[in-house]
Amino acid sequence: MQASLRIVLIVFYGLAIPSTSLAQVLDWTKKQVSSVLNDTSATEQPKFIAYPTIAYAPETRWEFGVSALYVYYAQKDTTNRLSEINAFTFFTLEQQYGLWLDHALYSDQSEWFFLGRLRYQRFPLLYYGIGPDTPEEELAQVDANSIAVRERVLRNITGSLYMGIELDFQRLGNVDFIPVQNEPFPLPTGNEGSTNMGIGIGLVYDDRHNVLNVRKGFFGETGFLHYDERWGSDFSFTQYFLDARYYYPVNRNQVLAHQLYGVSMNGEVPFNQLALMGGESLMRGYYTGRYRDKTLLATQLEYRFLPFPFSRRWGAAAFLSAGGVAPEPREIKLGDWVVAGGAGVRFLLFPTKDIYTRLDVAFTEEGVGYYFFIGEAF
Repeated sequence: MQASLRIVLIVFYGLAIPSTSLAQVLDWTKKQVSSVLNDTSATEQPKFIAYPTIAYAPETRWEFGVSALYVYYAQKDTTNRLSEINAFTFFTLEQQYGLWLDHALYSDQSEWFFLGRLRYQRFPLLYYGIGPDTPEEELAQVDANSIAVRERVLRNITGSLYMGIELDFQRLGNVDFIPVQNEPFPLPTGNEGSTNMGIGIGLVYDDRHNVLNVRKGFFGETGFLHYDERWGSDFSFTQYFLDARYYYPVNRNQVLAHQLYGVSMNGEVPFNQLALMGGESLMRGYYTGRYRDKTLLATQLEYRFLPFPFSRRWGAAAFLSAGGVAPEPREIKLGDWVVAGGAGVRFLLFPTKDIYTRLDVAFTEEGVGYYFFIGEAF
């Protein structure tokens, strides 16, 4: 597996650089970079940052994009939890493009909690097959247009416990499987594309104060989503999920974080909506979808120095994860699990809001993965 690396080129505020002289542009850019590195804004004030990125991956070639982050406290009250909106848009020299939008929004007094994400992209997917015993090399590259919207609308019940509606909409269109090996392989369910709508109930316990850098607390989510032809889905199936994360403060600047994640499905599930292993958050080092099936179980442990004792802005983290997939929960076998691990550096971007950027390097039996993001992996 070949790795991809996203590199930050320059950091700036706003949406555009004024079209004046080069000297003025350079001076303006210098001031914006300084305002980030020397952030002195009041803690209760909202904060916005945007920066261009460049990346290279075998399936996309060169990729150019812009990432942005907006954080705020409801009513500018720092006793409320920190809300965040992450955005990322990109295009590649292979005429691919996309828009990602993630959010975790808390109302005043945390009465309401809105947690969700949007993914729209024309982007190749590497397909290795289904199950724990897939080949080392991908079977096909899948070109398609995809849109995925996941939203939770949660109401506080008592304390840090929330309950509400879970919605999931996914559409995969203009699908083209391009084989990369000479031997034929069976095309999976949904290979011609599909549109599916899931509706369900979620139960969430969340006492985190800063979702981008949790120093103490617990986040737990469980529930189900049901997709049905009666409300327009091309396939009928049900997904059950569990996500539990615990953060233990070892001392003032060191945190031990643990996550347990599980998904189980029944029914006729299209290949793009199976439980996917890999990505920038869980099982770092593996390509998203390197392993996929109806059941996934994974766990990860991470130790964070935020920051180092001898530095005001620089820190680091070390992590280890393991997981596996199977057709059913009873068929999960530890012998089929794969392991990933690595380490990364941290830089305190917004001191008043305790938000770090991270650059992680993850190692697996199949290669190395590089990840640059604002906020911790989980």
